[in-house]
Amino acid sequence: MHPWTEGPRWSMRESVLGQAPTDLSRLGDARIFVDGRAYADLDAWHAAAARLRQADPLPLIEVEGFVPFRAVTRYAPLAEVERDHARFWNTRDSVLLPRAEVERNRALGIDIKTLVHMDGAEHRAYRLVTNDWFKPSNLRREVGARIPVLAKRFVDRMLDFDGACDFVRDVALYYPLHVILSILGVPETDEPRMLELTQKIFGGEDPDVSGRPGEDPAHVMMQALQEMAMYFHAITMDRRAHPRSDVASTIANGTIDGQPLGDLETAGYYSIVATAGHDTTSSSIAGGLEALIRNPDQLRALQDDPGKIPNAVNEMIRWVTPVRHFMRQAQTDYRLGDVDLRAGEWLMMSYLSANRDEAVFADPMRFDIARTNADAHLAFGIGVHFCLGSHLARMELEAFFRELLPRLEHVELAGEPESMATTFVGGPKKMPIRYRLRSGP
Repeated sequence: MHPWTEGPRWSMRESVLGQAPTDLSRLGDARIFVDGRAYADLDAWHAAAARLRQADPLPLIEVEGFVPFRAVTRYAPLAEVERDHARFWNTRDSVLLPRAEVERNRALGIDIKTLVHMDGAEHRAYRLVTNDWFKPSNLRREVGARIPVLAKRFVDRMLDFDGACDFVRDVALYYPLHVILSILGVPETDEPRMLELTQKIFGGEDPDVSGRPGEDPAHVMMQALQEMAMYFHAITMDRRAHPRSDVASTIANGTIDGQPLGDLETAGYYSIVATAGHDTTSSSIAGGLEALIRNPDQLRALQDDPGKIPNAVNEMIRWVTPVRHFMRQAQTDYRLGDVDLRAGEWLMMSYLSANRDEAVFADPMRFDIARTNADAHLAFGIGVHFCLGSHLARMELEAFFRELLPRLEHVELAGEPESMATTFVGGPKKMPIRYRLRSGP
């Protein structure tokens, strides 16, 4: 029996306020849900998650400084919760944060409002503001011709590094950043600033990403969100005066019940599109290439048959699962699996674990571009909160690999990649590679 087990369930108590303490080993395998540093070693993370799925797929996690919650580690119960949006709400606390930080932000009046913090009729109304813009038909019309051009531009960029680069920092971060910010009306000269802010929002737990070692990661995130809101206020004013066909104009001129979106809601909309549309896609591109490098037979198969790229992209997204978790709160009593939940209880949706569930994905620790159910992954969520930008993300990944793979004569790791140490949204943060790349037409 593992040291953290207590009969058929386990409960853990440890102080984890602000930054995690040096030693969380007493938490055993379940430390992976509260310690961002656990995600820096994904092989160990997945091994721990696999043990948890077998021992207790709904463990109760009680850590001093955090609200108690049950971690949902398997595919079926996670999908069950996600589909039952009337019973399980996102609420304003859709991401796990220390209680003290939540209380402090509310006392200061800092309370972000985005689609992932909304439920019910409010969520439906706000999602409808941009729902049509992100439909495949409109994406093809608005950005369909532009994305392959941008993909070529950023693959060409690899030629400037003379056969060796950090693929994350030199390429993967910038391609989806340019795509998403261009449809939000951000000039290219401001992209470095937006990159800095999005990295702080999603990577504040990792001092290498936030650039602020020793500082409270929640404070880093909230400060970045405030700066982003101030920046997009100017774009909102411009698009209200001079509307275009871009998504920035759609948000700026959106209405709910005939009234313009409030300042907080408008800022939240820009923030969620800018951040969720950037870091998640760049992580999938970098993690996808890493998986191909580590599985050269899969790389050759994809180069031999580019028709497999759409399915391979789904496998890359399953493999990386950039959004590690979201929280849900039960609104009524409910029996989930073998557990009787009470109204008010919290659940952590562990997408990274569910996407390696042995009951759904055969040999889930194997990267397989021909996986027959690769598109069944839960990386975009499921139900009413299904990712609004999922079609755009797939378009970007497919265009990038369609451009890269025919030109790639050789590629190998030039050092061990490093992953972001964060519990929320993450992926590779460093990935040195060596390669030979043909010039494009």
